[in-house]
Order: sequence, then C-alpha cells, then structure tokens
Amino acid sequence: MTNEKARKRAVRARMQKTGERYAAARSQIAKPEASFTDDLGLSDAAIRRRTGRGWQEWLRVLDAWGAGTRAHREIARHLQQTLGVDGWSAQSITVGYERARGLRGVNETADGYCAYASKTYPVDVVSLSRAFTEVRGRNRWLDPGTLRVRTSQPGRSARFDIGDGPARLHAWFEAKGPSKSTVSLQITRLDGKEAVDREKVLWKKRLAALGDVLRG
Repeated sequence: MTNEKARKRAVRARMQKTGERYAAARSQIAKPEASFTDDLGLSDAAIRRRTGRGWQEWLRVLDAWGAGTRAHREIARHLQQTLGVDGWSAQSITVGYERARGLRGVNETADGYCAYASKTYPVDVVSLSRAFTEVRGRNRWLDPGTLRVRTSQPGRSARFDIGDGPARLHAWFEAKGPSKSTVSLQITRLDGKEAVDREKVLWKKRLAALGDVLRG
C-alpha cells in the first residue's frame, strides 16, 4: 500500500472516531514530524534505538495495517505478536500513534490517563523483578499493601493493583548485562493530568528508594 493510500485510510479512520470533516481530519494526520514528536512520549531517537524504526516509519506501518480503527489493546497486541516488539515499547508506540493521529490526548489512553517512570540498577534482571513481585523484598522499599500482584512473568513483566483504587501498575524488566537491568513502569487508569504529575513524582521517589535497597 502506498503512503498516500495509508494516509487516506488513517484520515477516514479519524473521521469515523471524531466526526470531523475530511479536511480537518487530514490536517491532523498530515502534521509534520517536528510538530508532534515531542508529545509522543519517547523521542524519535529513543524509539528507533529500542525498535529499529523511527516514529514516521511506525506511523506508516500502523496506518497501512489500519490501526486508526483498532482498539488500543489490539494495536499493542499486533506490535508484540506480529511485529516482535517488546511489551513496553509496544505500549509506547501504541500511545504515541494514538496521540499523533489525534485519537488520544497527551498521557491519555483507553483506560484513562497514564504516567511513566523508569530506572536502571546494578543488579541482574531476575533480582530486579523479584524486588517487585516478592512481598518480602517489595516491603523493603515500598509501604506494605501498596501493590498487589495480578500477573507476573519472572524476569520479564508484572502487573499490579495499586492500593484499593482503580489505578494499575505495569512493569517491564529488561536485562542490560549480567549485572545491570532496567525497569520501565506504566501507571494506568489515572483520572487526570494532576494525577499523572503526582504519580510521576511519587514513583521517581519510590524507584530511588529501591535503588538504595539494591545497592545496600
């Protein structure tokens, strides 16, 4: 499919979702890269480093697939299962695509608003994941009861309920070497931008506390 056909398909998908006329929808789809990449979450260099493609390439790939008419989870699943993208990057690309195409606001997903945080530690990836999923280890850096495990894949990912509210935390773990690993967090189901800002500050402090425990 040519780029122009893919673009027209994306425009029609936006019209269907937003009710805009063709010209208004096309003006959003056709925005130059410099006008929106700052709002997509990851920079073009970062998304290319993680996935081998930059934002413009991912937009074309997803437009051609018809992502404009698909649900958030369906896009993320396609990126993971069909295109081989890791879970955290798949979520980042999906959110960035929805923002670029005007289908979501900044920090907004199908489940409300979301916040992001990440940090690298001088430990192996299995030890890092255990610090999140094992209650005894988690209680060393996080108030007891803050997180409740929903699902986990040791050394790869985990999902949690946060307290008694609707918010959830998704964690992805990535090995950077034998004794170096990174955790990337997505806090979802937040109720607005103020909650996003609050959670960013809070989890930055919590990840710093985890670093003190792991180094100690």
